[in-house]
Amino acid sequence: MTDLLSASGDAANADVEVLVVGVFSGEDAPVLPESLSGVDAEFDGRLAAQLAALGNTGAAGSLTRLPAPEGLHAGLVYAVGLGDADDLDDETLRRAAGTAVRAAFGKATVAIAFEGDPEATATGAVLGAYKYEGFKTDGGGDAAPESIAVYGASEAAAARARVLGESVALVKDWVSSPANLLRPPTFAVEIEQAAVAAGLEVEILDAEALSAGGYGGVLAVGGGSAAEPRLVRLSYRPEGARKHIALVGKGITFDSGGYSIKPAAGMWEMKYDMAGAAAVVGATVAAAKLGLNVNVTCTVALAENLVSGSAYRPSDVLTIRNGMTVEVLNTDAEGRLVLADALSRAVEDEPDAVYDVATLTGGQLIALGRRTMGLMGTDSETERVRRIGEETGEHGWPMPFPDDIVKLMESSIADVSQCAAGLKRDGHMIQGGIFLSKFVPEEIPWAHLDIAGPADSDSAHGYTAKGATGVPVRTLVALLEEHAA
Repeated sequence: MTDLLSASGDAANADVEVLVVGVFSGEDAPVLPESLSGVDAEFDGRLAAQLAALGNTGAAGSLTRLPAPEGLHAGLVYAVGLGDADDLDDETLRRAAGTAVRAAFGKATVAIAFEGDPEATATGAVLGAYKYEGFKTDGGGDAAPESIAVYGASEAAAARARVLGESVALVKDWVSSPANLLRPPTFAVEIEQAAVAAGLEVEILDAEALSAGGYGGVLAVGGGSAAEPRLVRLSYRPEGARKHIALVGKGITFDSGGYSIKPAAGMWEMKYDMAGAAAVVGATVAAAKLGLNVNVTCTVALAENLVSGSAYRPSDVLTIRNGMTVEVLNTDAEGRLVLADALSRAVEDEPDAVYDVATLTGGQLIALGRRTMGLMGTDSETERVRRIGEETGEHGWPMPFPDDIVKLMESSIADVSQCAAGLKRDGHMIQGGIFLSKFVPEEIPWAHLDIAGPADSDSAHGYTAKGATGVPVRTLVALLEEHAA
């Protein structure tokens, strides 16, 4: 993990390989903030003119590399556009810092001097420094910088950014792991190790305990795999905390679709189907490391959805932990079944609010794209998640539960149908949320976050590398901070 440091003094004296400066947009040339006067002096007052000559007028996200003049204690200067100074916000800073750090891979030391909130800059920098090590025998290319100094960041701001970066990196590592190396029992052990290191209490239910506890959804989905399912619960109980928040995650370590088998094209991406479980664990670990004054219980259901003689079938009827019966119509709608069990267990603790996270439906991707979560549940909580997601840069959009879609979920032989009768695709994303609502009592505030698209990115942008994104860890942490306050 890159070492993130606070820095003070004049950026012109930074002794690093790369000095990153932020410039604002202007009509013909970028506008330099007053804080860069010392750096500009080393360019004989011509930094803005040189950038303009190279085509950089300060537009947000633009980046220009310059050799540093002899007077600077740096090898290179990276000028990153921050857009209009009047429109500067935290997400612009995070993206600009991440862009610069990703461009500085292969360099050992980096210093960043931006206007605006230093903590946002530090967060973007540490997120941008992530690299999945993978399994390449040649090392896999340039390494992330060994240290990043952020001017103006306090020790506390750097420490918080570091915790967020570590938690997001943990999630990305898990989501990027090959499915053969992260099956349910292995994932449960890795979660336990991360949780214990953060001082959390851990409970792991194996297949026998799941059977005794009536977890019919998890057992059915995991029944086709030789790697038996698990349910893992983490508890964070700081002294004096009054509120209790439940986080719930879907952890399908690989999803073949079962007997409703997926097409071969794209099935390799189904190792990502545990991103929801990874995210809620990462947020809980971060809460403990940050010492947030709120009780958190994290429940994740882990299973591998495969085809075998013991796999569950369309037409099966399952009994969930809370006693409700479910008619199965599509074994590829498995995530909601394991979440039904996990939600049922989570609400037994009578939390003040519940948030569940899942790569639940392809309908989310179709409706909202790759960068916007689908939000469903209690109006107050979906709006809270939307608002906080705007602040963190992990955007979400609340969806309704129309009566006609609710009616489609009725079953003639069980309490509820797993998906719409006749496998109608009407409101596909919404169907998943409606189903999950059956397992959360109306009096408990609840939000469901469908991250099927945002869990991974098909391209690099800002502080996000191609692949696993770690969404919505930072939003969950901000939610917990708000509840703690």
